[in-house]
Amino acid sequence: MTKQQLFEQIQKKRSFLCVGLDSSLDKIPQHLLKYENPILEFNKQIIDATKDLCVAYKPNTAFYECYGKKGWENLIETWKYIPNDIFSIADAKRGDIGNTSAMYAETFFNDKSSEMSFDSVTVAPYMGSDSVTPFLTFKDKWVILLALTSNSGHADFQLQQIGEDKLFEKVLKTSQEWATDEQMMYVVGATRGSAFADVRNLVPNHFLLVPGVGAQGGDLQEVCKYGLNSQCGLLINSSRGIIYASKGEDFAEKAREEALKLQKEMEEILINADLV
Repeated sequence: MTKQQLFEQIQKKRSFLCVGLDSSLDKIPQHLLKYENPILEFNKQIIDATKDLCVAYKPNTAFYECYGKKGWENLIETWKYIPNDIFSIADAKRGDIGNTSAMYAETFFNDKSSEMSFDSVTVAPYMGSDSVTPFLTFKDKWVILLALTSNSGHADFQLQQIGEDKLFEKVLKTSQEWATDEQMMYVVGATRGSAFADVRNLVPNHFLLVPGVGAQGGDLQEVCKYGLNSQCGLLINSSRGIIYASKGEDFAEKAREEALKLQKEMEEILINADLV
């Protein structure tokens, strides 16, 4: 999916919502445990309930890898179930020496070998360009670099001063030499608030994947105040706040209700910004 195609989906659905599929056996409704693949059944029902309200799905691969062979099968089948017109993100946070990163890229981008071909993958940039560029060799695929994250320990390194820049600013500046805004996005946590102004000064045209809205307490209006650009430029992720809205048999219905609340708020933001 190209940047323009993604923006067109945002305009069509009046939404820039990404639903995180962080699906865990100990959190999904217990009645689903009767199924052969409870997590896959859960994901399918969540997707069916929300696919008209969101423009992206983001399975966090840790929630699949931990179940071994069955987990990988569920990840593959979940990717296959995501509609083709919805942006798919493998939240894998990979990044290693060049030949290893090349194998990670094959894992998430080459369906001939792995049976998966996500539109994008999250990548840790701290080993430098040779750990990132193998992901960029795949045509029409995206790298989403970790820049300024939403976790409490982000300040340990990301905010450290490196000469004139903080470390996350150095990442934003340097990585733009590796790819354009047509192939690279950045992770910027919603809990960072007004820091989006600093981010946008450095990457005005890039899409930002924004976790932390919902259960982590990020404020959608504040993120949009500083982060919105002329093509929206935001994918706002909500995971637990949507998929675990209910632990009962009405879980898919309740997930839709939560997704709809965010979509309506996003629609109003897009209208006010003259983007739809």
